[in-house]
Amino acid sequence: MKFGRGYDIVRSTLTLSLILVLFFTSGIPLSAEEYTLDLEEFEKKSFEWGGYAELKWEHFLLNRDSVFYPLTFGQDSSSTLDLISPLIQLEGNVDKDVTSFIWLLQASAQYDQTDWQGNADIFEAYASIKPTPQVSIDLGKKRSKWGKGYAWSPVAVIDRLKDPNNPELAQEGYGVAGLDLIRSFSTPLQNAAFTAVFLPVTTEVNEDFGATGANLATKLYLLYLDTDIDFIWFTGESRSSRYGVDFAKNLASNIEVHGELLYVPEQIKRVLSPEGNITTQEVVNTSYLLGMRYLTENDITAIMEFYHNGAGYSEAEMDRFYQFVADAGDDFLATGEPDFLDEALRLNQSGYNRPQSGYNYLYLRLTQKDPFDFLYFTPGLTAIINLEDQSFSFTPEMLYSGFTNWEWRLRFSLLNGDNFTEYGEKLNNSKIELRVRYFF
Repeated sequence: MKFGRGYDIVRSTLTLSLILVLFFTSGIPLSAEEYTLDLEEFEKKSFEWGGYAELKWEHFLLNRDSVFYPLTFGQDSSSTLDLISPLIQLEGNVDKDVTSFIWLLQASAQYDQTDWQGNADIFEAYASIKPTPQVSIDLGKKRSKWGKGYAWSPVAVIDRLKDPNNPELAQEGYGVAGLDLIRSFSTPLQNAAFTAVFLPVTTEVNEDFGATGANLATKLYLLYLDTDIDFIWFTGESRSSRYGVDFAKNLASNIEVHGELLYVPEQIKRVLSPEGNITTQEVVNTSYLLGMRYLTENDITAIMEFYHNGAGYSEAEMDRFYQFVADAGDDFLATGEPDFLDEALRLNQSGYNRPQSGYNYLYLRLTQKDPFDFLYFTPGLTAIINLEDQSFSFTPEMLYSGFTNWEWRLRFSLLNGDNFTEYGEKLNNSKIELRVRYFF
């Protein structure tokens, strides 16, 4: 009987997992020195929960010169847009013996001048079984959170893309079966951990991950000479195989450096040809990130990252795309027929207009805690620059948490760039955002 590639992936996973379980849980001593730990000092509650309620108001100054304006607003002449977005997030866990159940739920809505929409999502809901301190098994919907990058994580092969403007926001996970094996050593190699994640895709489970089929992702973590290192491998039927490595190291108590590298030997890329036809190409994707985090004596935290998107588009390819969309918009406004516009919209959704669709980017974030002894006040500044077309976004902000369980954040975002550049063609020129959160 022929089972196909999915069966081979499952069989390989089980074989490899068995070998690693024997290694990580074997009783072979690696050092004569023994350590003891009083677990009662760290005893967790059997039930914990919490979360926050949020209300966000956003005022957009629309960019009516953007080539995307007709795609979104048609013949409307609006110059501003106001959004009100309530949200509630609940998280918690229940522990019973060697089993824990963890969940993260989110419900949100969005109102503007003409419409509203709402969503209720299960971001995480999984059982974690820990038969021994060295072994744990996870079953359910879970976020993997792989990678060391702050704004981007190219090696996060089974995670959803981060939003560089809000990288701390929770992302929805995928339904998986995972195995974690951990072992410590009294050698220059201080810790090692192996993670295997089986991710199936069907018409009802993980359907937005890719084509139907079985997928396997593995990560080998090493703490060697105080340096965190991950080796990552993904193979499956939903996406092409890919290989990654990342690291993070503290050079001093206030300086940390990190990096990531992803290699995809074969990746399908949709490209608009000079003749105006949409074609597919098989490309080699080598993406990487290099960053640092620095804390000054007066509590200024600086995060800087350089990101190369190996699956991005060149300036010439982006210019061709912008011209195609502009022609489609002009045709729609002149004739009222949406055919050409629909084709532009499909091309837009295929990857050209995804966040950071170019090649090279620079990210900078500065925050200062309690400046001038103003307690609970944290001003910040975030800048994202497309190094190819020189367009950028610039976002100063103020965060105040002086009231118990409350957090207030005020942001102003300015987007700037020439015509046919990434930030010059965004739907808005600027945005004011006020976000209020209550934690419980």
